[in-house]
Amino acid sequence: MPEVPFHYVDLRTFSYATEDEKRVEDALRSLLPEDAEIDRMENVGHHGDRIVVLSARIEVADGMRHVLDRLSELDDLDRVLAELDQRVDDNCALFMRLDKQAAFRGDVVLGPGITVRAKVEAYPAKKAAAVENARETLERLADDGNEN
Repeated sequence: MPEVPFHYVDLRTFSYATEDEKRVEDALRSLLPEDAEIDRMENVGHHGDRIVVLSARIEVADGMRHVLDRLSELDDLDRVLAELDQRVDDNCALFMRLDKQAAFRGDVVLGPGITVRAKVEAYPAKKAAAVENARETLERLADDGNEN
Protein backbone atom coordinates (compact mmCIF):
# COMPACT_ATOMS: atom_id res chain seq x y z
CA MET A 1 0.00 0.00 0.00
CA PRO A 2 1.39 3.44 -0.84
CA GLU A 3 2.13 5.77 2.04
CA VAL A 4 -0.70 8.09 0.95
CA PRO A 5 -3.39 5.81 -0.51
CA PHE A 6 -5.54 8.62 -1.88
CA HIS A 7 -5.86 10.09 -5.35
CA TYR A 8 -6.90 13.44 -3.88
CA VAL A 9 -8.55 15.08 -0.88
CA ASP A 10 -11.30 17.68 -1.31
CA LEU A 11 -12.31 20.05 1.48
CA ARG A 12 -15.35 22.31 1.17
CA THR A 13 -17.26 24.70 3.38
CA PHE A 14 -19.89 27.41 3.06
CA SER A 15 -19.72 30.97 4.28
CA TYR A 16 -23.22 32.21 4.90
CA ALA A 17 -24.30 35.86 4.92
CA THR A 18 -24.31 35.82 8.73
CA GLU A 19 -20.67 34.67 8.90
CA ASP A 20 -17.38 36.50 8.42
CA GLU A 21 -15.99 35.00 5.20
CA LYS A 22 -12.37 35.58 6.29
CA ARG A 23 -12.96 33.59 9.49
CA VAL A 24 -14.56 30.76 7.51
CA GLU A 25 -11.58 30.75 5.14
CA ASP A 26 -9.23 30.68 8.15
CA ALA A 27 -11.10 27.65 9.49
CA LEU A 28 -10.62 25.85 6.16
CA ARG A 29 -6.97 26.92 5.92
CA SER A 30 -6.30 25.42 9.37
CA LEU A 31 -6.63 21.99 7.75
CA LEU A 32 -4.70 22.73 4.55
CA PRO A 33 -1.03 22.97 3.65
CA GLU A 34 0.26 26.54 3.61
CA ASP A 35 0.48 26.80 -0.19
CA ALA A 36 -2.97 25.33 -0.92
CA GLU A 37 -5.20 27.36 -3.20
CA ILE A 38 -8.79 27.94 -2.15
CA ASP A 39 -11.45 28.28 -4.83
CA ARG A 40 -14.24 30.73 -4.12
CA MET A 41 -17.67 30.59 -5.74
CA GLU A 42 -20.47 32.96 -4.82
CA ASN A 43 -24.06 31.73 -4.85
CA VAL A 44 -27.45 33.00 -3.81
CA GLY A 45 -29.53 31.09 -1.27
CA HIS A 46 -33.24 30.31 -1.46
CA HIS A 47 -34.14 33.58 0.26
CA GLY A 48 -31.73 35.70 -1.78
CA ASP A 49 -28.96 35.60 0.81
CA ARG A 50 -25.30 35.36 -0.21
CA ILE A 51 -23.57 32.00 0.19
CA VAL A 52 -19.89 31.65 -0.67
CA VAL A 53 -18.55 28.15 -1.33
CA LEU A 54 -14.88 27.76 -0.39
CA SER A 55 -13.13 24.61 -1.55
CA ALA A 56 -9.69 23.13 -2.06
CA ARG A 57 -8.44 20.00 -3.78
CA ILE A 58 -5.15 18.53 -2.62
CA GLU A 59 -3.56 16.16 -5.14
CA VAL A 60 0.11 16.25 -4.16
CA ALA A 61 1.32 13.58 -1.72
CA ASP A 62 2.96 16.07 0.66
CA GLY A 63 -0.24 18.11 0.79
CA MET A 64 -2.33 15.03 1.46
CA ARG A 65 0.09 14.02 4.22
CA HIS A 66 -0.45 17.44 5.80
CA VAL A 67 -4.23 16.97 5.76
CA LEU A 68 -3.85 13.44 7.15
CA ASP A 69 -1.58 14.74 9.91
CA ARG A 70 -4.30 17.22 10.86
CA LEU A 71 -6.92 14.44 10.78
CA SER A 72 -4.72 12.36 13.10
CA GLU A 73 -5.55 14.95 15.79
CA LEU A 74 -9.20 13.87 15.64
CA ASP A 75 -10.33 12.54 19.04
CA ASP A 76 -13.09 10.53 17.33
CA LEU A 77 -10.76 8.64 14.97
CA ASP A 78 -11.95 5.37 16.55
CA ARG A 79 -15.53 6.36 15.70
CA VAL A 80 -14.54 7.06 12.09
CA LEU A 81 -12.86 3.65 11.93
CA ALA A 82 -15.98 1.96 13.31
CA GLU A 83 -18.14 3.73 10.71
CA LEU A 84 -15.91 3.17 7.67
CA ASP A 85 -18.47 0.99 5.88
CA GLN A 86 -20.90 3.93 5.99
CA ARG A 87 -18.24 6.58 5.32
CA VAL A 88 -16.85 5.02 2.12
CA ASP A 89 -19.19 5.02 -0.86
CA ASP A 90 -19.34 2.75 -3.91
CA ASN A 91 -17.07 5.17 -5.80
CA CYS A 92 -14.28 4.57 -3.23
CA ALA A 93 -14.63 8.02 -1.64
CA LEU A 94 -14.22 8.48 2.11
CA PHE A 95 -16.41 11.18 3.67
CA MET A 96 -16.34 12.99 6.98
CA ARG A 97 -17.54 16.33 8.29
CA LEU A 98 -15.50 18.52 10.58
CA ASP A 99 -16.70 21.23 12.92
CA LYS A 100 -16.09 24.63 11.33
CA GLN A 101 -15.97 26.51 14.66
CA ALA A 102 -13.44 24.06 16.09
CA ALA A 103 -11.33 24.32 12.93
CA PHE A 104 -11.28 28.10 13.31
CA ARG A 105 -9.81 27.55 16.80
CA GLY A 106 -7.24 25.16 15.29
CA ASP A 107 -8.91 21.98 16.58
CA VAL A 108 -10.01 18.96 14.55
CA VAL A 109 -13.43 17.70 15.67
CA LEU A 110 -16.21 15.82 13.91
CA GLY A 111 -19.23 18.04 13.34
CA PRO A 112 -20.98 20.30 10.88
CA GLY A 113 -19.31 22.79 8.62
CA ILE A 114 -16.41 21.38 6.62
CA THR A 115 -16.85 18.40 4.32
CA VAL A 116 -13.81 16.21 3.68
CA ARG A 117 -13.93 13.85 0.71
CA ALA A 118 -10.90 11.66 0.01
CA LYS A 119 -10.77 9.47 -3.08
CA VAL A 120 -9.23 6.22 -1.83
CA GLU A 121 -6.88 4.25 -4.07
CA ALA A 122 -8.25 0.75 -4.47
CA TYR A 123 -7.28 -1.94 -6.94
CA PRO A 124 -9.69 -3.23 -8.02
CA ALA A 125 -11.80 -0.10 -7.54
CA LYS A 126 -14.28 -1.73 -5.20
CA LYS A 127 -15.75 -0.43 -1.97
CA ALA A 128 -14.33 -3.31 0.10
CA ALA A 129 -10.77 -2.61 -1.09
CA ALA A 130 -11.23 1.12 -0.47
CA VAL A 131 -12.55 0.49 3.05
CA GLU A 132 -9.55 -1.71 3.82
CA ASN A 133 -7.03 0.85 2.48
CA ALA A 134 -8.75 3.66 4.39
CA ARG A 135 -8.79 1.49 7.54
CA GLU A 136 -5.05 0.77 7.31
CA THR A 137 -4.27 4.45 6.82
CA LEU A 138 -6.53 5.66 9.64
CA GLU A 139 -5.24 2.98 12.02
CA ARG A 140 -1.69 4.07 11.23
CA LEU A 141 -2.74 7.68 11.94
CA ALA A 142 -4.30 6.61 15.24
CA ASP A 143 -1.14 4.72 16.22
CA ASP A 144 1.06 7.68 15.27
CA GLY A 145 -1.22 10.01 17.23
CA ASN A 146 -1.02 7.80 20.32
CA GLU A 147 2.78 7.86 20.20
CA ASN A 148 2.86 11.68 20.44
